[in-house]
This record gives sequence, structure tokens and C-alpha cells, in this order.
Amino acid sequence: MLHRGQESTDGTGDGDLAVPMAWLYAEYIADELLRTGDLMPPTSFEFRAGRDALALTIFLSDTGGELPGIRVVTQLETWLSLTAYDQPWEDWVRERMGQVTAAAAHSGGPAPDLELASAAWRWLEETELLAPDLDAVPGGSVNGEDDGPHVWTPAWQLGLPLGHLAIHLF
Repeated sequence: MLHRGQESTDGTGDGDLAVPMAWLYAEYIADELLRTGDLMPPTSFEFRAGRDALALTIFLSDTGGELPGIRVVTQLETWLSLTAYDQPWEDWVRERMGQVTAAAAHSGGPAPDLELASAAWRWLEETELLAPDLDAVPGGSVNGEDDGPHVWTPAWQLGLPLGHLAIHLF
């Protein structure tokens, strides 16, 4: 039985709060994959970048609107191929965000999932994290530092490989 004020999770009620179940489920799956991989502390910006990149991949790869009902194991290969190093993930995200935005505009209903996905994408694009410079000359560390040179990198460029590796480790 549905309680008053909790009539719908898809925004079809009469003015009730729409719950972004698809996005929350994608974020939960991404969080669990990253925690299982134990690649970064869950409180780090790198973890957040990995979680958001992986959640976007999971959310946007759901073309049938069945995300809350899917079984994770059946989708791992798809997510792995989308997050692979040689794939144009950034272009794919932009294209899929456009398609999802157009579909939401056409349906006329609230799109709380899309709002959260858009916020995650903005954060991944606009936030830069300090990361080791993988293009630097080997042995070219500065002032005897063991870490070597670092460079400011868009968060999605750090998060995507973390998400990919987390899927592998799962």
C-alpha cells in the first residue's frame, strides 16, 4: 500500500517529490564496485571521480529504462568496454546526455535522474585534480621527490580508469 506523499518514484504523482531511483541505483552500483576494488579511500576526490564516472556510464548505458531491474553481472562487459582506454568516453557521455535530455524534454515530466547525472558530469568536467604526469620523462622527478611531476587533470580523466579497474577487480 502506498502512503500519502509517497505515491510515485517517477514523478507522475500530483505534485509529489520525484525520487531519482535510476541515478541512485547507478551511483550505488558504482560505489560498491569501487569499494570492492579498494583502490582509493572512499573519502578522497579520486574515489568521487571514479564513482561519478562509473555511475554516469551505468546510468547512460541504460537505453531501455530498466536500470533498477537489471542484474549487475550481466552488464559488466558493456561497462568495461565503454570505460576502456581507447574509447571516446567523453564524446559518448555528451551524446547520450543530449539524447536523455531530449527524451526528458519530449516526455514533459520531471527528470530528477537527469538533474543528478548532469550535476555529476559538470563536476567531472569542471573539477581538476592533481595527478602524476604520465607523459613526463622517466626519472625526471623534481628536487629528488620520489613521486615525480604532477599535472592538473580533469576529474573524469582520473575517475574513468579507476572505474574501469574496479570493474576488472570485481
